[in-house]
Amino acid sequence: MVGGLAIGRQAAALRAGAEVVVATPGRLADLVARRDCHLDRVRIAVLDEADQMCDMGFLPQVSETLDRTPPGGQRMLFSATLDRNVDQLVRQYLSEPVFAAVDRAESSVATMDHHVLNVHPADKYATATEIAARDGRVLMFLDTKHGVDQFTRHLRSSGIQAGALHSGKSQPQRTHTLAQFKDGGITVLVATNVAARGIHVEHLDLVVNVDPPSDPKDYLHRGGRTARAGESGSVVTLVTPGQRRDVNRMMSEAGIRPAVAQVRSGEERLTSITGAKRPPVQDGAKTGDAAFRGLGTRAGRPPKESRKAAEARTMAEARKAARARRGR
Repeated sequence: MVGGLAIGRQAAALRAGAEVVVATPGRLADLVARRDCHLDRVRIAVLDEADQMCDMGFLPQVSETLDRTPPGGQRMLFSATLDRNVDQLVRQYLSEPVFAAVDRAESSVATMDHHVLNVHPADKYATATEIAARDGRVLMFLDTKHGVDQFTRHLRSSGIQAGALHSGKSQPQRTHTLAQFKDGGITVLVATNVAARGIHVEHLDLVVNVDPPSDPKDYLHRGGRTARAGESGSVVTLVTPGQRRDVNRMMSEAGIRPAVAQVRSGEERLTSITGAKRPPVQDGAKTGDAAFRGLGTRAGRPPKESRKAAEARTMAEARKAARARRGR
């Protein structure tokens, strides 16, 4: 039961009967409010990603849901950390809890190589583009939905098979994009933090922070998409001069001592660390930051679309949607 899909179909599935319900907190609250879902006979309640639920502001909905389940049932919390609000959930809802650690927090970090690549702001996206053009899959993180969409379009225009993943995409779009990434239909997944947890992709050996995270937990969760199940992997963070102090602090709090290098696009050192290559499309199309300069790159972020380009894209999407409706 998830948001972004038809609630009527989900309600019908519940009425048909279900032994197990897997739900996001918001959609479950909606179904309970509609009296389509009743929790008074729930025997086992499992809260996954408990720390993320709390960090994202879902604590009231989670608490309300747990309050509706019988107090004598079993309750389990899965969490990367047990701090702040997660500890509150433990005290309030777990009776005589047993703590089980399936892995030490530092064990996954030990199987990763961590690199900080200091880059000039005007060369940041050219560098990121060459990393994206490498052989093999790569997961790249940016801070904003707009930044993800803009950079993904740029990678595609450079001949790189890339897909965007963020909360602005519908659930079917996200599912389709992730499936393409897993089966090799696209080689680069450009994402916000929506992909930093709960996603497992086999043999993903490189994660790139195009925009460095500010929170050490976000860094560890982003990097945790690689080096899974005993495999090795690398986490690369692109850092401009104005970001160095904050990134150093964040790395220290995360317990990471990265290898640091000064790099530029086109350099052998960048290739040796990341496998970077020149993108397939160069002649007749600007690459890297040259593609952004005419639109006014600001503070190392992808620029906004021009009004004319945005209007053209909107019209094209509207025509495509109209054709799809007529073809149903």
